[in-house]
Amino acid sequence: MKILIVDDEPRIARGVQKYFEQAGFTVSTAFDGLTGLEKARRESPDLIVLDLMLPGMDGLDVCRTLRRESDVPIIMLTARVEETDQLIGLELGADDYITKPFSPRMLVARARAVLRRAQASTHAESTTVYRAGELRLLVEARRCLLGDTEINLTPTEFELLRALMRQPGRVFSRMQLLSAAELGAYEGFERTVDVHIHNLRHKIEADPAHPRYIITVFGVGYRFEKAP
Repeated sequence: MKILIVDDEPRIARGVQKYFEQAGFTVSTAFDGLTGLEKARRESPDLIVLDLMLPGMDGLDVCRTLRRESDVPIIMLTARVEETDQLIGLELGADDYITKPFSPRMLVARARAVLRRAQASTHAESTTVYRAGELRLLVEARRCLLGDTEINLTPTEFELLRALMRQPGRVFSRMQLLSAAELGAYEGFERTVDVHIHNLRHKIEADPAHPRYIITVFGVGYRFEKAP
């Protein structure tokens, strides 16, 4: 497995690199956004650890550009404590975020969790296809189709949608949805469910403001509506 670490603090980047290498990963580093973007395109890593504050091209711009080109899993690092900055990163397609200072061991654990979600297709049955109207989720192929249009989902979005489509009509709390999607229950991650659902709606709903598939159950969470 190849990890790309993009952080403008060499001490942090090399410290994290050491932990990933001890865990058996191949690691490369970049210390600015443009170099990180070039390495991501050239090396095709399995996961990117991306700092939010970078010289030249910041992490949000790097994430935005990468999401137009691929669905590589991204963990965002941020020294900012404002929730807005963290949510913006998730809205752009990051799969998870960690606030500095952080434990390198925890970062490796979070990376393993994100990678497991990205590789879940190897454990799925080939016949598993969920359908609702024009929406189809092909589990083994990790594909989402809306009619004949391919919908690019991040690993986290895919797992959330799979959990919802697997039990249409069931009302999930946010914690129940995290559990059903096997995303873990890291501190602070529960509130990011809303951001991922927001992103999903903009990808699969004709009118995200009046969703047809993913319905909000106020005061509780979400349910998937299979009927047209």
